[in-house]
Amino acid sequence: MKELLLYIARSLVDHPDQVTVTEVENGDELTLELRVAPEDMGKVIGRQGRIAKEIRTVVRSYAQRTGVKASVDIVD
Repeated sequence: MKELLLYIARSLVDHPDQVTVTEVENGDELTLELRVAPEDMGKVIGRQGRIAKEIRTVVRSYAQRTGVKASVDIVD
């Protein structure tokens, strides 16, 4: 899942070398923390959060297929 999120985020931003994903386990749930360059934050979030919502949907769908609960947090 980490690789999927990295691929999606790097394809959206202008500075793909500054994209990082950290995995945090909270009991039975996995949280993926996405960090991008400050000037790329708008490209990852999108208008009214539409792109961020779709990123979360894709990752959650992939997680369900593998039997894991996962969520994505976009961190400053």
